[in-house]
Amino acid sequence: MKVMKFGGTSVGSAKSILGVKKIVESVQKPVVVVVSALGGITDQLLDTSKLASQGDFTYEKGYSTIVNRHIEVVEDVVPADKKNMVLKEITFLLDELGNILKGVFLVGDLSPKTSDIVVSYGERLSSLIVSHVIEGAKLFDARDFIKTEKQFGKHIVNFKETNPLICEQFADLSEISVIPGFISRDLKTEEVSNLGRGGSDYTASIIAAALNASVLEIWTDVDGFMTADPKVISNTYVIEELSYIEAMELSNFGAKVIYPPTIFPVYHKNIPVRIKNTFNPEAPGTLISRTRVEERKSIKGISSINDTCLITVQGLGMVGVIGVNYRIFKALSKSGISVFMVSQASSENTTSFAVRNADADLSVAALQEEFAHEIEQGEINNVKAEKGLATVAIVGDNMKRTPGIAGKLFGTIGRSGISVIACAQGASETNISFVIKAEELRKALNSIHDSFFLSEYQVLNIFLAGIGTVGGSLLEQIKRQQQMLMEQKRLRLRVVGIADVNRAVFDRNGIDLERYRQELNDNGQPNSPGLLREEILKMNIFNSVFVDCTASAEISAVYGDFLSHNISVVAANKIATSSSYKDYLQLKETARRKGIKFLFETNVGAGLPIINTMNALINSGDRVLKLQAVLSGTLNFIFNTISAEVPLSRAIRLAQEARFSEPDPRIDLSGTDVIRKLVILSRESGYPVEQADVIKNLFIPDKYFQGSLDDFWKSIPELDAEFEAKREKLESENKKYRFVAEMNNGKCEVGLKEVAMGNPLYDLEGSNNIIMITTERYNEYPMIIKGYGAGAGVTAAGVFADIISIANIR
Repeated sequence: MKVMKFGGTSVGSAKSILGVKKIVESVQKPVVVVVSALGGITDQLLDTSKLASQGDFTYEKGYSTIVNRHIEVVEDVVPADKKNMVLKEITFLLDELGNILKGVFLVGDLSPKTSDIVVSYGERLSSLIVSHVIEGAKLFDARDFIKTEKQFGKHIVNFKETNPLICEQFADLSEISVIPGFISRDLKTEEVSNLGRGGSDYTASIIAAALNASVLEIWTDVDGFMTADPKVISNTYVIEELSYIEAMELSNFGAKVIYPPTIFPVYHKNIPVRIKNTFNPEAPGTLISRTRVEERKSIKGISSINDTCLITVQGLGMVGVIGVNYRIFKALSKSGISVFMVSQASSENTTSFAVRNADADLSVAALQEEFAHEIEQGEINNVKAEKGLATVAIVGDNMKRTPGIAGKLFGTIGRSGISVIACAQGASETNISFVIKAEELRKALNSIHDSFFLSEYQVLNIFLAGIGTVGGSLLEQIKRQQQMLMEQKRLRLRVVGIADVNRAVFDRNGIDLERYRQELNDNGQPNSPGLLREEILKMNIFNSVFVDCTASAEISAVYGDFLSHNISVVAANKIATSSSYKDYLQLKETARRKGIKFLFETNVGAGLPIINTMNALINSGDRVLKLQAVLSGTLNFIFNTISAEVPLSRAIRLAQEARFSEPDPRIDLSGTDVIRKLVILSRESGYPVEQADVIKNLFIPDKYFQGSLDDFWKSIPELDAEFEAKREKLESENKKYRFVAEMNNGKCEVGLKEVAMGNPLYDLEGSNNIIMITTERYNEYPMIIKGYGAGAGVTAAGVFADIISIANIR
């Protein structure tokens, strides 16, 4: 025999009730069916009765809505031969309800007793309808055998009386028994009572335990327990099996799949519970049982309560005093307040506990009264209530005796920039719960879900500024690699923000990379550094990275804000790392302190692994003594292109057309870019170098940098003859020009040098870069890194590599 409970959404419409009929009639008999009120009716009953008690005539409109809803359902689902009889019975109950509401309206009072009677009509009406829809069903009244007692203002089941009554009532079990959930009767007064919101689950569990059912099925509108709230996390999935304890913990902390007290009766009889979806009956659902399933994952699910207030009782007068906590919870119990989390300092001077926000003021008042003397004497401070919080719990039997779970949890939360206000873990090690600010809940849930492998994919959220040659190429590379990264690395790269010079667009669900330019044009906001900062921080997305593919000083100025809010930064823009040494150190220190990353590999050498290699050497104990490098792909291209047929001015023009140079090539010719790169490398080598410290030996006279770009193009051919003469001389001596950057024990210099054949800097084709790194280990034979040092594709690839390193692919 099985017990099946169908919730409000399962009997919320004519179509869903017919679905229940099909499900019940297809199972092996006998079966007990417990039903809730039609979806939304309990709330309507409470709202309507409240309006009536306030003397508000609009209660009649609410009552009419309830009447019409039930009449329409009867018309749509009850067979024709029963319809008149059912309508008569339904109308009788509705008339009773109407008279009660009218009485409430006239006296202007709604007592708890009357309220209990009013809400009982929801299940009485729905069970009556369902019993006449399911073929061969017999209706029973739960008030005849579910008996309660009043304790602390709540109706508590008296199992000693209830269980024998259930066994007696169902000694001769019908093929299909239909029972209204939720409702009960007080043992002493015989007045109507109820088991609390969600009590229909509890009704079904009580009956299943009393009758030793083979299984309890809870039919609802979801496929089972999910790994987290699907309204917050898009990639949750159904948990196939849970232990009773795991289910209880998840339910207590906000998982609304099952009413928490439901577990208790069936647990003691070892009756499994199956969560099923009325609207997807083929889905296997979630099985709750005593059997422990061995799994690789350390936690089963995450649950949360976003309606949390933390009450704190604190004072040195609590230390070593026996009975303080007894008094705290006695006072709360007398006031009927439920506590769902407790955290106490080991010094005993602070006890904090979590309650619903609605109970906050009453909790404070009760404790202020209980400890009035101690507060007056200064032994205990005034009781403090902190509202606007959320509670998160991670749950799983596999956490028991598994080292590092708490460390990983709080490390994950910390890296996301979320402060934990209070935490608790029982000795059973099945649950770790903690309190945070409510606005951080979404971020916390997503980061935990991702970190503990509950997500199918690890997600990295990307904000990109700049969609020129490098940024545009990066988006193309991401688009091409997305599928491979998901399939082979279980990594989802989600671009959630894109900005160009004029416009910006944001979408936490991800921007379609096939049409991002169209999206910018159609839906983009006017862009500015201030807007970028405001929107990115407001989105507050977990595991996110800001990628800067601009050359904007204003954009680089917001790095610090992003890093301080636990957003990693990847920069192709080299302004931040080459400006003030103090600012450079501050950014590095912020990233280190926050446990995130500030990466800028492409600041030097495009996609060449120069900075990473130097860091690896230094981190392993080596010391950089000297650097000698050709770091400008543009200048190297120019000097490799100059020939008898191609003068200097033409070579510069070709570099611009090939997009090796900036749109204004004077930026490259001035050596500014090389100076910045040398400063960055020197700093990464451990030397506190400023740009002003670099000695400059430039090859283009200052006058050519004055005036407009047009003036430059007109005047630069004046140098062609001079450079051709020098080139011929060098060629005869088997030498070449190279614009070389050098650092020797912190002293830096850039300038044009003649390089002889045999020197590693000599054979450098096209726009290639080369760097020779002399260290204490690589002293006699310096380490050489050589390859493409310019171009959108290789630079974008270097940025992409930095992004992937932030993801820490598992």
